[in-house]
Amino acid sequence: MRLLSVVLLLTALSAAGAEKFNVLFLFSDDQRADTIGALGNSGISTPNIDGLVKSGTTFTRAYCMGAMQGAVCVPSRAMLMTGRTLFRVDEKLAKQGLWPEQFAKAGYSTFMTGKWHNGGPSVVRAFEQGQAIFLGGMTFDSHNVSVSDLADGKLSAARKISKLPSETFADAAVEFLKKQNGAKPFLCYTAFNLPHDPRVAPPAYHEKYNAAMPPLPPNFLPQHPFNNGDVTGRDEKLAPWPRTEGVVRQHLADYYAAIEFVDAQVGRILAALKESGQYEKTLIVFSSDHGLAIGSHGLMGKQNLYDHSMHAPLIFCGPGIPAGKRCEAFCYLLDIFPTLGALTGVEAPETSEGKSLVGAMHGASVRSSIFTAYLKWQRAVRDERWKLIVYPPINKMQLFDLQADPAETKDVSGDATHAADLERMLKLLQAEQAAAGDTLALKSENPKPAEVDFSKVK
Repeated sequence: MRLLSVVLLLTALSAAGAEKFNVLFLFSDDQRADTIGALGNSGISTPNIDGLVKSGTTFTRAYCMGAMQGAVCVPSRAMLMTGRTLFRVDEKLAKQGLWPEQFAKAGYSTFMTGKWHNGGPSVVRAFEQGQAIFLGGMTFDSHNVSVSDLADGKLSAARKISKLPSETFADAAVEFLKKQNGAKPFLCYTAFNLPHDPRVAPPAYHEKYNAAMPPLPPNFLPQHPFNNGDVTGRDEKLAPWPRTEGVVRQHLADYYAAIEFVDAQVGRILAALKESGQYEKTLIVFSSDHGLAIGSHGLMGKQNLYDHSMHAPLIFCGPGIPAGKRCEAFCYLLDIFPTLGALTGVEAPETSEGKSLVGAMHGASVRSSIFTAYLKWQRAVRDERWKLIVYPPINKMQLFDLQADPAETKDVSGDATHAADLERMLKLLQAEQAAAGDTLALKSENPKPAEVDFSKVK
């Protein structure tokens, strides 16, 4: 009855020609789902994101679907913008309808600032205007970054910025929001570059976490026990092998400092929204493109399908959104814009495959499982209890009982008592592959060695 009431309310508002809700989308980079104070991490300070958790609905099982390249954020952002699934998305966003385009067609003023890793032409397609747009994937030097502005269908020549990028992006969002007076609904998309490395925040943030370094994650390992396909890639070279407690805790300290710095920028943007008088009319989303390992399972990057790397934070706040709710419905990040479309009455692009999560906010089921993939090296599926990861090139599988082992530390795939569970999850994985258009065989006739000699890695 509660779900029906909400649907009827939204339908009635639309039918009556009521004012459309604004949208403020806040997107971090490489942020694990377990790095928010209000969601149980007592070692990090995120007061502004905590406020969103308390005033909105948090989806505790939101996932990036994976990647067919090492820069996982590229397909993740492409899936977000199109609502397309991994094996059907155009990463350059040239051939498929984009959700921000749909908002513009519906009468919205569309604006973006921050990281855009899907090519310059696509950002011109996606948004009407923008300020301080960073077209690269990562800032190798956080004090020497070039950005462009977007107006009249053109990107300006690149210009250098004097502040740290995330602060610059927040400045741009604040400036945009201060100009909003309710005459026209807006979509403001702000994509921070943190906590992606290099994790540079003002010194005070680093000093705080250096003084009391975060503990090791419960699934810390000195090194990954087998070749997962990307165990020695770019991200993995950020720390030497074997990983040590001191090195990993320092990485976590820098990571937490960067996240708290992002949280401060979120606070500045929310304050500007309130000052504009548009806060009560605005739907707010906070999320990230995927997670990160940072010592979990002996890994540092996101090129793996463990929960710490594919699981992302996802919070919705605003009109029609239940307050202080934790929702355990399975969802993908590509469901975010379909949800916003349902809440605002904006029609989806014809090619969008994502599902609205409005029903899930009020108890409805959306999916019974989650499928993830990484290159030809890894495939995974999870349901309410079990998770299976398959590594086809080395003919290896891992089966985790997530009820007993949420940190994925005990592989029970070789336990005869779980043979039926393994077979069922393997069939589920094959079914998910078929539905997603994934043709990778889950077993190799000529498997590669599973061992890795880390001493030879340059």
